[in-house]
Amino acid sequence: MNPITALAILVGLAASIEDLAVRRISNWIPVLALVGGLAIQSAQHGWRGAAGAALGAITGFCIFLLFYVMGGMGGGDVKLMAGFGGLLGVSRLLEAAMWTAVCGGILAIGVVTWVTIRNRVRGSGQPLTAEAIPYAPAIAIGAWLSLLSV
Repeated sequence: MNPITALAILVGLAASIEDLAVRRISNWIPVLALVGGLAIQSAQHGWRGAAGAALGAITGFCIFLLFYVMGGMGGGDVKLMAGFGGLLGVSRLLEAAMWTAVCGGILAIGVVTWVTIRNRVRGSGQPLTAEAIPYAPAIAIGAWLSLLSV
């Protein structure tokens, strides 16, 4: 297993577990991904690797910042995607973002289905309420799927 894959697994698991448990992502998790990604990419590809990691982090941050500003995502998710951007580099990050969108859509459908079933079982005629969806698992799975073709 290469160091990028190992670190992506570690970061993804840590972020997912914390997001599911307490609905937040500690800053050390995306910082670990970013610093580790910059170090690994620099060691493997020199200054071009460092530039690719930095551009990946900036791109990941900017892509998810839009969703944060619109109120559809938390700040930890934005930082996590920036960290994965540093780890994956810009080319893999774009693929990871697409996989993340697919995984997030599946996750959202699952939550809506669960809430609908729960409301019907309770006999509640209440409309579907907005539920916060922990998005770190979708981000982690998206990043992992982008590494399968490596």
